[in-house]
Amino acid sequence: MNQAPLSSTRTQKVLASIERAGNKLPDPAVLFIALLFVTWGLSLLFSLFEYDSIDPRNGEPLVVVNQLSAGAMTQFLSEMVTTFAHFHPIGVVLVAMLGIGVAEHTGFINSTLRAMLGVTARWLLTPMVIMVGIVSHTAADAGYVLVIPLGGIIFHAAGRHPLAGIAAAFAGVSGGYSANFVPSAVDPMLQGISQSAAQIIDPSVVLNPLNNYFFTAASSLLIILVGWLITDKFVEPRLQHSPLDKGVADETGMQELGDKERRALRLALWGMLAAVVLLVLSALPADSAWRGPTGSLTEAGAPLMASIVPLIFLLFLLPGVVYGIAAGTVTSSRDVIEGMTKTMQTMGYYLVIMFFIAQFIYAFGASNLGILLAVKGAAGLQALGLPGALTISGIVLLTGLLNLFVGSASAKWALLAPILVPMLMKLGASPDLTQAAYRIGDSTTNIITPLMPYFPLVVVYCQRYIRGAGIGTVTALMLPYSVTFIILWTLFLLGYWALDLPLGLQSSYTY
Repeated sequence: MNQAPLSSTRTQKVLASIERAGNKLPDPAVLFIALLFVTWGLSLLFSLFEYDSIDPRNGEPLVVVNQLSAGAMTQFLSEMVTTFAHFHPIGVVLVAMLGIGVAEHTGFINSTLRAMLGVTARWLLTPMVIMVGIVSHTAADAGYVLVIPLGGIIFHAAGRHPLAGIAAAFAGVSGGYSANFVPSAVDPMLQGISQSAAQIIDPSVVLNPLNNYFFTAASSLLIILVGWLITDKFVEPRLQHSPLDKGVADETGMQELGDKERRALRLALWGMLAAVVLLVLSALPADSAWRGPTGSLTEAGAPLMASIVPLIFLLFLLPGVVYGIAAGTVTSSRDVIEGMTKTMQTMGYYLVIMFFIAQFIYAFGASNLGILLAVKGAAGLQALGLPGALTISGIVLLTGLLNLFVGSASAKWALLAPILVPMLMKLGASPDLTQAAYRIGDSTTNIITPLMPYFPLVVVYCQRYIRGAGIGTVTALMLPYSVTFIILWTLFLLGYWALDLPLGLQSSYTY
C-alpha cells in the first residue's frame, strides 16, 4: 500500500516546516512551565475587568481569578504535591504499564504479535489498528497506554514504519474519540449535561443515554476508512524520509515461533481467555458487584468501568508470567520485578512532563480563563445568527478550537451546553444533534494539541524509534488526520441531518 501520496509537494513541504518548527520548541516540560507563567500573567490582566457573562456552573457573574494574588499563590503551592499525585493520567499510565512491561519483558507480547502477523494480511494492519483504537474507547483511557504503543510494535514487526502504526492508532483512539461501535461511559455523561441544558427551554425534555449511538456507530466506519486512506497513501510514504535510529531499524520481529514458544503462547492465551470468561460470567448476573447503581455495566461510576486499568494490568501480568515460565524467560520472581522496573525506567521523562502539565492545568482551571473563552465563544456564535447548517459547522469549529486549550470533554460540554443546546432548539435542531456536533469538534483536534495530557506520552512512544522526535514530529504526523476528520465528519453529520436519519435511540421532547 506504499504508493504515491495523494498530497501535493507543497503540502509535504508545509508539514515538513511544521515538524521542524515544532521540534525547535523548548522541551515539552519547559513549554508547560512557560504556559504556566503565561496563565498567571493573563489571569492578572483579565482579572482587572468585569464581565456581563454568567458562569454556567453556579449561575453567578463570571470572574477571572488572579493567580498571582497572595491567596491564589499560597493555595497553588500548598496543593502542588496533591495536584501532581492526583493527576488522573499518571495513575492510568503507570498501573497499566506495570502489567504490559512484564508481558513485554517475558516475550509474551512479541510472540503474540508474531503469531497474529502470520495470519493477518499486511495491507489490513492499518484498518485493524484503527478499529481496535476505536473500540478501546469503551475502556476509558486504556487505548492511550495499550493500543497506541502496540500500533508501533505491530507495524515495525510487519516491516512497516512504526510511526505510521502509532499515528493510525492515535487517530483511532483520540482523533475518533466520539466514534464507537460499543456504548461507553461517555454517552450517559454527555447526555445528562445535554438534558439539563435542554430543560432550560422545556422541562419535559428527556434524552436517551444512547441518543447519539447510531451516529457514532456509523462514524466508526467513516473514521476507519478515512484513517486507512490517510495512513497508507499519505503518512507512511512521507515517513520513508524518516529513518529509524541505528539498532532499532535492525531489529526483526517476524521470525517464526519455535515449538517451545508456541506451547508457551498457547498456554498463556488459554489462561487469558479463561480469565476473560470468568470476568464475563461474574458480570452477567443482574445483582453483579460489577454493576453501577442503576444496574448498568457501562455507566459512569460502575465498578467495571472504574476497574478497567487494573484489569488491563492483570490481563497482561498473569499471561506474561505464565508465558515466561513456560518459555523459560521467567525463572524466579526477580524476572517479573525486572520487567516492571525496566518499563518504569522508560517512564521517567513522562513523569517529569506530567508534573508540569498538572500544575499548568490546575492554574488554568482555577483562573477561569477557560470558562471565559468558552462562554464568550459560544455567545459570539449565537450573536452571528447563522443558518442551521452553518451554525452546526460553527459548533464543531468552536469546540475544536476550545479543545486545544480545555481537554476534558465533560468540562467543555458543561460550559457550552447551557448556551448551545437552547440556541439550537430555538432554530429547530434537537439537543441530540447539537451534542453530536460537539462530539465531532471534541474529538478531531485531540491529536494536534500538546495540551492534551496524553500527547507527551505519544511523543515518548515515537522516541523509542526516532530519538529526535518531538512535539513537531507528532503534530505534523497527525495534522492530516485532524483536518480531514473535521471536514469530512462535519459533512457526514450534515448529510445525516439532511436525510433525517435517527442519531440514536429515541429521546422524548417537544418544542
